[in-house]
Amino acid sequence: MHGSRISFSVCLALATALATGAFAQMPQQQPSSKSFKLGSFVIVALHDAEFVRPNDNTIFGVGHSPEEVRDVLKAAGASTDTITLSVDALLVEEPKKLILIDTGVGGALQQSLAQAGFKPEDVTDVLITHSHPDHVGGLLKDGKLAFPKATIRMSSLEWDFAKTNDQLADVVKTIEGHVKTFEPGAEVVTGITSVSLKGHTPGHVGYEMVSDKEKLFDIGDTVHSSIISLVRPDWPLGFDTDATIGEETRIQTLKKLAASKELIFAPHFPFPGVGHIQSDGDHFKWVPAS
Repeated sequence: MHGSRISFSVCLALATALATGAFAQMPQQQPSSKSFKLGSFVIVALHDAEFVRPNDNTIFGVGHSPEEVRDVLKAAGASTDTITLSVDALLVEEPKKLILIDTGVGGALQQSLAQAGFKPEDVTDVLITHSHPDHVGGLLKDGKLAFPKATIRMSSLEWDFAKTNDQLADVVKTIEGHVKTFEPGAEVVTGITSVSLKGHTPGHVGYEMVSDKEKLFDIGDTVHSSIISLVRPDWPLGFDTDATIGEETRIQTLKKLAASKELIFAPHFPFPGVGHIQSDGDHFKWVPAS
């Protein structure tokens, strides 16, 4: 499947499996929050869920064998039969706004938010990287808006994409009067600029935060596994709508981040998902922030 376009239906089925079946395999999710300063902003990583996927090369190492994936995992000292992904969100506290970036599946996110000292109605803006269920599932709680006072912001292309997804019909219907779209490259709220990261979904974006010359880049689903995505960024990913463009974006972004040494947030890396990308020979490695 290397160099091929993965159909929307296949991508959606895989994303839904991540947000449903895999979630059911896990025990009750434990809330967690981790805060730090970025210039004048207070940033809080919020834990939502954790998924364990089998090493069956349907998602990681598409077109390769489980044995090849196993070799990569073994070299990193990780489990070779399964691949664990965290699902986390990022909260940005500005002087007049409380901004949530992505919402997970709606696992422990609300409890993590409470642990950080906030209520759902405190959130003024929800920024969505893309519309997969493990990023927008937490927009609803008991069929209603989980963040009732928030404006929900996503790229115009991604909103169009979400509206074609029958499995998001309830979400779309509930949030549509609260959505404001933007074009990638726009400053979405003060100090946070959207960045096009093509390939994962048609309108997938990251968010660059800047305060007092300090930077943090939420890279969304440009990468998933803190091991496989960095050691073999050239391997197709089952979640990417377009495998070829996804690979190009992943490699280019990792090269740029390794050179700039910029602080990043990766929502599927081990919680809290904040750290740096470093070059490691002909590939990359993850260095969690201290």
